[in-house]
Amino acid sequence: MKWDIFCSVVDNFGDIGVTWRLARQLVAEQGCAVRLWVDELSAFARICPQADATLEQQWQEGVEVCQWPTAWQPVAAADVVIEAFACSLPPAYITAMAERARASLWLNLEYLSAEDWVEGCHGLPSMQSNGLQKFFFFPGFTAGTGGLLREGKLLAARDELQQHPRARSAFLASLGVTPEPNSQLISLFAYENLGLGEWLGALADASTTSHLLVPEGRVLGDVERWLGESLTAGDVRERGALRVQILPFVAQQTYDRLLWCCDFNAVRGEDSFVRALWAGRPLVWHIYKQDEDAHLDKLQAFLALYQQGLSPAAQTALSQFWLAWNSGEGVAASWVNLQRLRAELVAHAEKKALQWASQADLATALVQFYRNWLSYAA
Repeated sequence: MKWDIFCSVVDNFGDIGVTWRLARQLVAEQGCAVRLWVDELSAFARICPQADATLEQQWQEGVEVCQWPTAWQPVAAADVVIEAFACSLPPAYITAMAERARASLWLNLEYLSAEDWVEGCHGLPSMQSNGLQKFFFFPGFTAGTGGLLREGKLLAARDELQQHPRARSAFLASLGVTPEPNSQLISLFAYENLGLGEWLGALADASTTSHLLVPEGRVLGDVERWLGESLTAGDVRERGALRVQILPFVAQQTYDRLLWCCDFNAVRGEDSFVRALWAGRPLVWHIYKQDEDAHLDKLQAFLALYQQGLSPAAQTALSQFWLAWNSGEGVAASWVNLQRLRAELVAHAEKKALQWASQADLATALVQFYRNWLSYAA
């Protein structure tokens, strides 16, 4: 099976993060030949440090990574074509898809959502003017969707690290991180947040210590404003009960392990959000802001799903903190309340990870969709 995945980098690393993980998994676990077209290779090189952002074509982990040129040059269309997140395919490529002896399967890979309508739209075709059908493929949390990105051995690797303190300490030490005993280890990867200073103040004033790991990114400016100084990777600062440590931007596999090691993860967008879910640790999701606050519907839909099985007190505390985090108001008080229910939230996070891992992962679902389509077309 030959696959082409087209990715237009819209918001930093979310789009390329998802498509790069998917491309690797299709090659490694499904035996597919994958070409990943990226219009901004500099973003790709940040999450794949061994990549060369100046090359028009390169091979990384079995994936052919190509610069998506502004002036498109004709190439043979693949068996399966993924238009990631509604990016627009080159018109000449669409023509090549239609002119194949067997037309390409055209999939529009949508953004992740837990909203009820997703199941009804997942897998639906849209007839195009040239006779091709474009199918809408929705990742999701239920059996009626396309599932979540998850490598076959992901949770086993996670357990190996989480259940062996020496392995955890060795990994953290490789990043220059040495937490104090009994200190809460927290990762922070978020968009700019008006309530961040209030949250950092609550951590600094707490009766227990916290060690905050901040990979370089958009939220770093807020951290700097709270501390009153500029920071670079490797810097460590202490305020009261809080130690802040700045980490360099790391490869995806390293970031996954960082999430596994932390007691609480603040994440953003889609890629880091899903990876934090697989970590099986309490988290907060900074969702990408949309016009007319449409993102809040997505946030509430996920919360309704995620909260199932929690006590009423924990449901209220979790919802209040997530909404405060995304609005930038009332973050400190809702955080303090959330911490009182920490033990329940830890157990619940692992339970939800195992529940979603019982469903087919996104790469497997995509391949099965193609096989079903072939059978139907025959």
